[in-house]
Amino acid sequence: MMDHERDLVSVHDATERLRTGAAVLDNASAARPSRLPGWSRGHVLAHLARNADALVNVVRGLPMYDSAEARDADIERDAPRPLDVQLTDLRDSADRLRAAWAATTDWSRTVELRNGVTDTASRVPFRRWAEVELHHVDLGIGYELEEVPAEFTERETGFLAERFLGHPAVPPTRLTDGSREWRTGREADTPEVTVTGAPADLLGWLAGRRDGSALSVSGGPLPALPPL
Repeated sequence: MMDHERDLVSVHDATERLRTGAAVLDNASAARPSRLPGWSRGHVLAHLARNADALVNVVRGLPMYDSAEARDADIERDAPRPLDVQLTDLRDSADRLRAAWAATTDWSRTVELRNGVTDTASRVPFRRWAEVELHHVDLGIGYELEEVPAEFTERETGFLAERFLGHPAVPPTRLTDGSREWRTGREADTPEVTVTGAPADLLGWLAGRRDGSALSVSGGPLPALPPL
């Protein structure tokens, strides 16, 4: 069950970790490539700030972004900024989002995100937590999936497994880290594929951050996952 109050604290803590980690950069290193194809570290920081403002729109019942083109243009515009401007924007946008959430009274209502995706308001803080944790890793500044909070790793693994559940392109798949398990892929009578690995490796594969080479697979080849 989602606990939005607890998730709000986790979002704040993750944001502070990211800001502290990114503060070791300088303007030149902030402009270097991130781990995301085609994006610099500045793109990642700009995206996180604009995503916070977009979620303020969601809280207020407005479209998350004016359009996909406007979202991309804003990130491109803000990516080359000096590091101090990026970090200030990251802090200020996070504060605006916290203020919007603090004013929220109905956490059970349905809200609309990108591309027509809907969810309950109480689940949105966890979605923001995922943005901050995964993009912190994407910066490539020493924060790895092994270092994210264990609670986040378990919950995000479950979230992503659920996302692919019933997907016709993904075979029936059992995921396990040796003590917990999840199921994903389409429902079928055929034998399921079992994918076993460390929590960080399972999450990295599901989230498109690792190629799955560290995982053990039985019952068939490692399934190809659709893009997130």
